[in-house]
Amino acid sequence: MHILVTNDDGILSPGLALLAECCQAVGQVTLVAPDREQSGTSHSLTMHRPLRPARRPDGSFQVDGTPTDCVLLALGALMPERPRFVFSGVNHGPNMGEDVLYSGTVAAAMEGVTLGVPSVAISFAGPGSDLEGILSYKALLTRLVQRIVAVPDFPPKMILNVNLPACGAAGVKGIKVTALGSRYFSESLTRMRDPWGREIFWIGGGSVHWTGGAESDHHAVADGYIAVTPLHMDLTSYQLLQTVQGWALAD
Repeated sequence: MHILVTNDDGILSPGLALLAECCQAVGQVTLVAPDREQSGTSHSLTMHRPLRPARRPDGSFQVDGTPTDCVLLALGALMPERPRFVFSGVNHGPNMGEDVLYSGTVAAAMEGVTLGVPSVAISFAGPGSDLEGILSYKALLTRLVQRIVAVPDFPPKMILNVNLPACGAAGVKGIKVTALGSRYFSESLTRMRDPWGREIFWIGGGSVHWTGGAESDHHAVADGYIAVTPLHMDLTSYQLLQTVQGWALAD
């Protein structure tokens, strides 16, 4: 079994190395990842300059582009054969609720699904600086990967979005299948001035507020469970089709 492993934190990310090692327990791994931090790039493509994948001494590839670029290049040019799965992560930081709309980690999995390959995004809900917490998941994550690749009929157009709780593997209570919660940031825009007195803005930081029912991803992770959320690529709101048709926009 061939498996593509990628991420958005960059080729030198400890989480990427961990995921590659876990996937090697079930198949042959090709590792293709950005050459630098690409968090928050979502599903963007590099379309206005050429891409130059570089093979590293360990056989992995680093790409001067986005996570989506990495998956496209891997499936179209770099892998010896089409992978059975795409695994993206382990991201340094959570990807829950609306995070999935911004995350390069989730977008790489989305690109895999778009190209017809079952895909999984995996994130660690603790701070990226907690390397001990991330690396503690080796045995548990290996078992989870083994279970996922053994699923006989992986549904098409579905992504599994997995979040590992910040407590580390020793504190995990189990695995829960969850729905997306919802979060918003307050005061996430910081107004500053550069050394020449010109106004600039930083996006990020602020306070995070979560909402969602008891079966939401953030509740599960906060309670010490691994959250596994199935996401679907079809964004159509079928419940609202008749409502919008009633607006007579086509007349």
